[in-house]
Amino acid sequence: MIRGGLCLLPSILCLVAACAPKPPSLPTGSGTPFPDYQKAYEQATSSCRPIKTMTVSLGMSGKAGTMKLRGRIDAGFEAPARARLEGRAPFGKPAFILVADGTRGTLVLPREDRVLQDAPPDRIVEALAGVLLGPDALRTVVSGCGLTVGEPVAGRAFANGWTAVSLADGTAYLRKRADTWELAAATSGPLTVTYADYAAGRPSTIRLRAESQNANADLTLRLSDVEIDTTLHPQTFQVDLPARPVPLTLDELRRAGPLGGGHEP
Repeated sequence: MIRGGLCLLPSILCLVAACAPKPPSLPTGSGTPFPDYQKAYEQATSSCRPIKTMTVSLGMSGKAGTMKLRGRIDAGFEAPARARLEGRAPFGKPAFILVADGTRGTLVLPREDRVLQDAPPDRIVEALAGVLLGPDALRTVVSGCGLTVGEPVAGRAFANGWTAVSLADGTAYLRKRADTWELAAATSGPLTVTYADYAAGRPSTIRLRAESQNANADLTLRLSDVEIDTTLHPQTFQVDLPARPVPLTLDELRRAGPLGGGHEP
């Protein structure tokens, strides 16, 4: 059983009120055929598609389920499917450490010696923040490439100047700024991501929304200290376990998080 009921999640991300800017409205309707969709998509994703490694500090605010979330996370990513997320604390030990390698994830809560091992990383992230994203998808989102990267198959232009490019697993929405196409938003299944505050060809603000039967989430990520294609030590994606780890199950984590309404069984 998780000690202290709601103590687990507040130790990971402080639960405080947080307001997010209103996201832009995505184009609706059929639009008109846009024959240059492939060239536009390649230009909009030219800076993010080649990224293999990335480190970044993420300031997160928003809401998942009935929980309001706010915190700062140091993150590292390596293609194809490695990630490390470390929750900052005001002082002392990190609030949490999540490492993922492919389909295996380990979550450690150093302050309580709780450990969740060999769980699907996307399910851990979903239990914590209400969004079903694995390490590869997280890297794609944070790098500014949307929710999925693929070959475009069709394009439609809209009156507001945006273009919708159809991909095998979703849709990318492009807008033109100073004669250059940039990725404004993307959708895939229940997830929607929007980008803002571009600098040097990369977004510094990301809005991520999820609508599902389990829980709704609306999170804003503000990026800082971004480093691209830096060499990451293999130990980056490993974590030291407590001397006396207390097992934590994915079901316990889900019940304490937004999917469970933040309540103990």
